[in-house]
Amino acid sequence: MPAPVLDEEQVKNLIRQVLVELLEERRSEFHELVMEAIEEIALANAIRAGRKNEFVSEDEIRSVLEA
Repeated sequence: MPAPVLDEEQVKNLIRQVLVELLEERRSEFHELVMEAIEEIALANAIRAGRKNEFVSEDEIRSVLEA
């Protein structure tokens, strides 16, 4: 049996329904999911910002850690 084909509007409505149900029934899980996404974005931005500076050699890192 072939899979049903959904048009763009049907997909949007389905996603809306899922999000509303998620917000209503599983608020804490949704909150955790959003927070994790925000943390991932912040980490990616920090990595990107760090790449703009010069890299530090491994020896410099070791000397700071051993001090």
